Amino acid sequence: MIEHDRPRDECGVFGIHGHPEAAKITYFGLYALQHRGQESAGIAVANDKRIDVHKGMGLVHEIYTMEDLEKLPGTSAIGHVRYSTTGGSVLANAQPFTARHKNKTYAVAHNGNLVNAHILKEELEEMGSIFQTTMDSEVAIHLFIRNVQRGFVDGMVETVSRLKGAFSFVILTGKGELIGIKDPNGFRPLCLGRLNGHYLLASETCALDLVQAEFVRELEPGEIVIIDDSGIRSIMPETRVTPSMCIFEYIYFARPDSTIAGRNVYQMRKAHGKRLAREAPVEADFVMPFPDSGNYAALGYSEESGIPFEMAMIRNHYVGRSFIQPTQSMRDFAVRIKLNPVKEQIKGKDIIIIEDSIIRGTTARTRVKALRELGAKKVHMRISCPPHRFPCYYGIDFSTKGELIAATKTIDELRDYLGLDSLHYLSIEGMLAAGGVENPERHFCKACFDGKYPVPFDPSISKNCLGD
Repeated sequence: MIEHDRPRDECGVFGIHGHPEAAKITYFGLYALQHRGQESAGIAVANDKRIDVHKGMGLVHEIYTMEDLEKLPGTSAIGHVRYSTTGGSVLANAQPFTARHKNKTYAVAHNGNLVNAHILKEELEEMGSIFQTTMDSEVAIHLFIRNVQRGFVDGMVETVSRLKGAFSFVILTGKGELIGIKDPNGFRPLCLGRLNGHYLLASETCALDLVQAEFVRELEPGEIVIIDDSGIRSIMPETRVTPSMCIFEYIYFARPDSTIAGRNVYQMRKAHGKRLAREAPVEADFVMPFPDSGNYAALGYSEESGIPFEMAMIRNHYVGRSFIQPTQSMRDFAVRIKLNPVKEQIKGKDIIIIEDSIIRGTTARTRVKALRELGAKKVHMRISCPPHRFPCYYGIDFSTKGELIAATKTIDELRDYLGLDSLHYLSIEGMLAAGGVENPERHFCKACFDGKYPVPFDPSISKNCLGD
């Protein structure tokens, strides 16, 4: 329950070209990106015109030992951490996905969701393609193999022109070429780095920081970069569309120490909290987050309001991915094993809880009830983004409107359901203004808040699209 009440991270990708310890560098890159997907992980390494792959279910450190990495020789590698948005959580769907065609091998890792995957898959099956997984990454590689007869670069460009939706790809060839692709709208982040002269690709800059690589730049929306022994080539789309980066990267998905599109995530979250304090002031004894959601927005709210910041809930950082199931009499064990209150800090106090989002509402309701039982006088909640009222079809796991509690209840109804004294969300205007972006309406996708989808799709079937 506690996990399914939060937005689920999509996926993280990483790649490096020409480094003698490519597998080890990729391992650490994935370690830094673990927050983007905790269901499976994989590393593919180009080795003498073939590609060796090691992937498994679970966290990065659970899948790999140093002995495993030693068995992946080669100087170019890509890696992937995965949370499935609609594709099944099984080993067959773990990435990177590999394909062999005419003695050439390719590996692909993908972050995002193709809204036309079902159309392309049907078209490819009519031409004889046989699919091994339920991932749209496989659709993309089949399409590329169909187009590669045009030549490697032209085939890549033609393939990207057919893909619709959100996608950041890293692709590895058997010869060790590393390719990075970002969709024309720039939904998902993908950046370029350099380590001792070797180029890297990563979903977030925090992965570059961990391996001590230099940040070079973000890939532009629609850009394809091809990295080989001769250097790096950039291919830009012939036509450009209005960018629409997912603003939820700043609110929730990205690590706070990452910088995306020139803006530090930590500072953006604090700015949202400051704006929230101006939009929804209330008197209280202290401001608190439930770690780790809302931490940085809570700091901003506290600074702007002058109300002290307190950590009245303590997180257990040693909770494993699974534990012995509790008895019926301990049905709230899943909540208590992760967070424990500082009881003396809560009793008799007026509290402001800062959350980054409310999706299904179950966990928030349980937490508010716990604070009441501990003797809190008043419990106010402030959310550092607008209400989620519309499903996402671009790679976040709330793909139906019924999953979103704010789509079915008014703010007052939701306040009463959660057991709060007051509830306030950051406005869309405040969220955009806090980012300090010129013409923010032309920079971000905020469809989950306002229902304005930048890439068309058929909602009757997009829920069942193949996803990563």
